[in-house]
Amino acid sequence: MKNNRIASIVYVLVAYVVATVVGVLVYKKLSFPIAYSLLVADVVATIVVFAFGCIVGNASVYDPYWSVQPLIIGVAMFSTYGISPLSLLMFAVVFVWGVRLTGNWLHEFHDLTYQDWRYTMLAQKTKFFYPVVNFLGIHLVPTLVVWGCVLPLVDAIVYRLELNVFSVVFVVLGLGAVALQTVADVQMHKFRKNRTSTFMRQGLWKYSRHPNYLGEICLWWCMALACVCAHPSMWYLCAGALANTMLFAFVSIPMADGRQSKKPGWDSYKKQTRALLPIYKKQ
Repeated sequence: MKNNRIASIVYVLVAYVVATVVGVLVYKKLSFPIAYSLLVADVVATIVVFAFGCIVGNASVYDPYWSVQPLIIGVAMFSTYGISPLSLLMFAVVFVWGVRLTGNWLHEFHDLTYQDWRYTMLAQKTKFFYPVVNFLGIHLVPTLVVWGCVLPLVDAIVYRLELNVFSVVFVVLGLGAVALQTVADVQMHKFRKNRTSTFMRQGLWKYSRHPNYLGEICLWWCMALACVCAHPSMWYLCAGALANTMLFAFVSIPMADGRQSKKPGWDSYKKQTRALLPIYKKQ
């Protein structure tokens, strides 16, 4: 099964269906405040996906969780609390983002023999402790970060926050962040298909080493600020976007750059190209 693409996709799909059902059942049994009930249900669903990954010895079973989780939470909240103009606009942006990111995962996912290089590297480095690192670092921490990122959408739905011009501005900017990610992904796919150099130096990637990460960071800040503009007292909802920024700044980008640094010409490439902002860098 692990070598068969269709069977592998079906396996991952089953894992997420089971995780969703279990998560919903747990959520319905809880009587905590909404955010905390979602957190517990989210963690339980993550444990289910983690178990499915352990069965086949592949942590990348978790990879789509990052983009699927917010969509499931959004739909679940809508089914209970209804739809308002602001929440609908915010969810529309998150939906486009989720479909794009899940599609990007599907494009890269060949079968269950494929595992993200970062997980393999962590397994080699941590050895005996890898199961703990796998659960806490690869599964639980990202779940907590995305849970924090999606809370502005949850509050917009639950409290039916009113739409205003500033919220609309940030929703539109959020859509722009998704467009940035999409363009960056398309450019990278074309480069990998017809690779002519060691480093990608065309399009957005000519000025930024991680324009896709920039789009991800900007998206969640826009969702948080759209919510805060509607209800300023909810400024604490920016915590998820901040955690997401820190995850990319202190984990994802250093890991990616560390891998790239082993290639010839890295020093020159790094000197000429900014880490995030696609702005010309003077030498």
